[in-house]
Amino acid sequence: MAPSLPDSFDVIVVGAGPGGSTTAAYLGRLGRSVLLLDKAKFPRDKTCGDALSGKSMNVVRELGLVAEVEKLPHGIIKGATFSSPNGKIISIPFPSTDPNRPGGTGYCLRRQHPDYLFFTAAKNTANVTILEQFQIQDVLMEDGKAVGVKGIDLTDSKRAERTFSSKVVVGADGVNSIVARAVLGEKAQLDPSHSCDAVRVYYEGITGMTNDIEIHFIKSIMPGYFWIFPLENGRANVGLGLVSKDLQAKMKKDKTNLVQMLNHIMKEEPLFKERFANAKPMGLVTGWRLPFGSYRRQLSGNGWVLVGDAASLVDPFSGEGVGNATTSGRLAAQFIDEAIERNDVSALALGPYEVAVWEELGKELSTSYKMQQLGRHEWLLNLVIGKAARKPAVRDLISASLASDEAKKKFESPLTYLWLLLT
Repeated sequence: MAPSLPDSFDVIVVGAGPGGSTTAAYLGRLGRSVLLLDKAKFPRDKTCGDALSGKSMNVVRELGLVAEVEKLPHGIIKGATFSSPNGKIISIPFPSTDPNRPGGTGYCLRRQHPDYLFFTAAKNTANVTILEQFQIQDVLMEDGKAVGVKGIDLTDSKRAERTFSSKVVVGADGVNSIVARAVLGEKAQLDPSHSCDAVRVYYEGITGMTNDIEIHFIKSIMPGYFWIFPLENGRANVGLGLVSKDLQAKMKKDKTNLVQMLNHIMKEEPLFKERFANAKPMGLVTGWRLPFGSYRRQLSGNGWVLVGDAASLVDPFSGEGVGNATTSGRLAAQFIDEAIERNDVSALALGPYEVAVWEELGKELSTSYKMQQLGRHEWLLNLVIGKAARKPAVRDLISASLASDEAKKKFESPLTYLWLLLT
């Protein structure tokens, strides 16, 4: 560890993924001294579905990184293909008017690439100091207020402990956040009804690939779903996920696990066994847990703020987390800067951050949770996808819902399903 590294900063950000790096980059631009810590050495891999959402692109544009994203190895995404439990298939293009996907085009790229891009953006920002391979052990508290962190340099054979102080500590250290556990205690535990377990593996040689992300609701893994997301050079991210509570019940009842279910789909399911007949895996199956934003975790307190997965902000329907992580990082930087300017980083002063997050993301997360619950019903998925396969008006509704939260909310209304029955 460099001996010249200061001991004190305006803000310490723990975790240099998209949420933490975004927070650090915005704060640095605002003139705040920031220490960005991560236990990994970048670039590093991160298990994920790999689709870069339109919401993520908002922050990418604000940070001036669009040209850099386009240079990275990526798959071009033009829409989404869905299949129902009874085997009906539809392809829905992204709306060309989607402000987050100009021309109806999106990107899918392995997480190590955009994560390193966000990390590099923070690293290149004035006032931001980076410390990799530093494992925090605890948040330092004084009179109930977060005032810094302590941890160890993983490159030091002696594992000497070091402390850093700050006015605000930001927890951006993911689903198993040490910061969240330190400030929330038992409240940091995940609710199995509001979290998801997933696995993914990279493949090459899958036949029938298009410029669509594929989401398949297969009877054998209901109420979960299976996905195929196209990457560069004919490669794909392949995986499946189930709500943790459902997975626990399924493992007990069917004596199976996620890896076995994934292999069964690729080898036995009629829609996929031919497509995967000559496909080859590129590495091992990896798994992770997603903390859904349908459970409202406390996001700020005396001298601390949580962002991204540490704040439990993953979309309950799509499982996407980068967009909400970068959005929360942008908001966190704004309100932390204002609190420091007033020389008041109390829970009351940082509270507006939490209000802003739920104002910007809350309705969408609520709608996504309701759609997740609706997606548990096979007959409903069969109805919606079956009608969409035959009726342009239904396809248009689904297409609009891919870009608009207002359009997505229509799926909450019983009148929509009455319309589907009569259409």
